[in-house]
Amino acid sequence: MRVPETLADMLDNNAWKYPDEIAFVWGDTRVTHAAFHARVSKLASAIRGLGLKRQDRVSILSQNRLEFQEVYGACETSGFICATVNWRLAPPEMVYIVNDSAPRVLIFEEAYAATVEALRPHLKGVEHFVCIGDPPPFAIGYEDFLASGDVGGCDLRPKPDDVAFLIYTSGTTGRPKGVMLSHKGEVAAAEILGSDMRNGPADRLLIMMPLFHIGAKVIQLAQHWRAGTVHVQKGFDPPAILDCLEREKITVTHMAPTMIQTLLGAQDIAARDLSSLRMIVYAAAPMPLPVLKRGLEILGPIFQQQFGQTEGIGTTLLAHQHRPYGSERDREILTSVGQASPRVGVRVVDDHGVDLPVGEVGEVLLTSPAVMKGYWNNTAATLETLRDGWVHTGDVGRLDPEGYLYLVDRKKDMIITGGENVYSREVEEAVVTHADVSEVAVIGVPDETWGEAVLAVVVLRPGAAPTAQEIIDHCRPLIAGYKKPKKVLFVDEIQKLPSGKIDKVRLRTLYGQ
Repeated sequence: MRVPETLADMLDNNAWKYPDEIAFVWGDTRVTHAAFHARVSKLASAIRGLGLKRQDRVSILSQNRLEFQEVYGACETSGFICATVNWRLAPPEMVYIVNDSAPRVLIFEEAYAATVEALRPHLKGVEHFVCIGDPPPFAIGYEDFLASGDVGGCDLRPKPDDVAFLIYTSGTTGRPKGVMLSHKGEVAAAEILGSDMRNGPADRLLIMMPLFHIGAKVIQLAQHWRAGTVHVQKGFDPPAILDCLEREKITVTHMAPTMIQTLLGAQDIAARDLSSLRMIVYAAAPMPLPVLKRGLEILGPIFQQQFGQTEGIGTTLLAHQHRPYGSERDREILTSVGQASPRVGVRVVDDHGVDLPVGEVGEVLLTSPAVMKGYWNNTAATLETLRDGWVHTGDVGRLDPEGYLYLVDRKKDMIITGGENVYSREVEEAVVTHADVSEVAVIGVPDETWGEAVLAVVVLRPGAAPTAQEIIDHCRPLIAGYKKPKKVLFVDEIQKLPSGKIDKVRLRTLYGQ
């Protein structure tokens, strides 16, 4: 029995200590920890047979499914780097990410076979294509490929400082950045979040958030820190989610607030037996107070907020701290994102990196054993974001005397719509390529369904008169569907600061409602 220093140690320990306990449930398929270990070992061996070395990349393009977890597991046990690809991205965005991470193997779901075939001429370093499902002529079938491996695994083993995952997050420059997450960092994240969530071997976790994001993946690791069971759903399907929660007696799940709002609006939710559910972890956006109150009325005091980034975990607002009917202080705490999790440090600093007194507003910094190693192929961004072990989040906030963190503004250009991060610069670069657009600024505006909607404020070229829908349709092949503007506002002038930069604060004041 090893003290877990790598994710491979976690997999080994669970297979040895809990061989017959269920690790994953996918539809009617139930896989024990021992069986999962055997399959990921065979997959790692098959990948090694292609000539890959430790820290070579394996990319995966797929919606949530059991095989996605197996690809993660094969990389975890061998020292390969799992580089995920967001299936919601537009083809040019996918090409950039795959070429930047430079995988030698691309594993993809059958649903994306046509997409991959169209992208193949533009993918520089991919040597092998593996298809989950019925493979096209240029790929090998996943099960056939896995069968070529040895159940004893491969001859490689990760080291604690090795990169485990390469998760891409949008950047303010418009180019995605690959966040390098190490084995020892993700083991620490699993322990920290597992402590916050009070996970145990008897817990049953339901995952529906996309596995290409770190949120769903690290919640899964937190569950497997104590060898619990993870139920995987392809995506957010409210009837299927409610069926699973009730049928499988789920104890913990993870959702964005917009998902919780939708679930609570289901007509039959009051008739469902959800008494087993002891915790809903929410993240990506604050919980609107009316939604929280309804959730507490229907499900009880089971909501817990997590704040952090792909680059590092942060704070937790625990379930017992959600008291909307309590004192004025209780209601104030609800507007925070909680306190630092165990082994996490939080600072608020001024523009010179000097710590600010309690109550003063500045940039939020995070540190923990789980912070990223840096950005892949991007030293400048790494030096800007990660300094002396502290992640400079770009978020602006303040701390109160009890250590509760209040965010007073998000990253300047970031919009959170339906739990997805959208950077305005990416959208602006797409809109401005329209021949009739002279200038554009993108902001987020309140939206009852999505939390925020993407609004493009546009100045047209003289004599041009496109419709708002034409501008939106122009963006469709350039950026992911969730990033394109939901609304377009045509104006004569976009307000600017004396420096010449667009005054987004002013735009939000003018058009943000």
